[in-house]
Amino acid sequence: MQKSCDSPILILASKSPRRRYLLEQAGLCFSVIPSDFDEKSVSLPLSETYGPETYVRVLAEKKAHDVSKRYPENWVIGADTIVLIGDTILGKPGSKAEAKSMLKRLGGQVHQVLTGYCICCEAKNKGFSETIKTEVLFKNLADEEIEWYINTKEPFDKAGAYAIQGLGTFLVKSINGSYTNVVGLPVCEIIEFLIKEGVVGRQEG
Repeated sequence: MQKSCDSPILILASKSPRRRYLLEQAGLCFSVIPSDFDEKSVSLPLSETYGPETYVRVLAEKKAHDVSKRYPENWVIGADTIVLIGDTILGKPGSKAEAKSMLKRLGGQVHQVLTGYCICCEAKNKGFSETIKTEVLFKNLADEEIEWYINTKEPFDKAGAYAIQGLGTFLVKSINGSYTNVVGLPVCEIIEFLIKEGVVGRQEG
């Protein structure tokens, strides 16, 4: 178990360094315990059954509850992020060719970044989940720009094959909505919930 402070009441059920960084920047005290939930085992059925907004929220719920069952006294944060262009969900590219295809499709277009998140506490039988959406406009991308960016290796392990907080910032012309949501976690909404439940106050007190 990784900890950012002594005996934290919060758990981040994700190994994403980007989500960890966002919570650290928000001044929260938390442990990092990645979920063992295998999202690949249910992704296709879920994406076919639900629309994108519900799909990404359900994945976040499954991740959060997987960890919450093991640590029922803690508040657990689970999240999942996808990129949506038209009716197509773009996940993490599995190859250079797939990353190139994604970036070509996103170039010069508006796409949506959807992050589903869930905060729950098993012992209190409490939880909340929703999906936050941000619109992102990419610049027109030349083939050499795409090739250079792919060669940096940054697109891999990123939904939509880019990282807005990294080198991929040069791809983005404008956004409409939450910036942290594009990074991977809607910090504003999460802090609001934690304050409402008194979680942040208890940690700081």
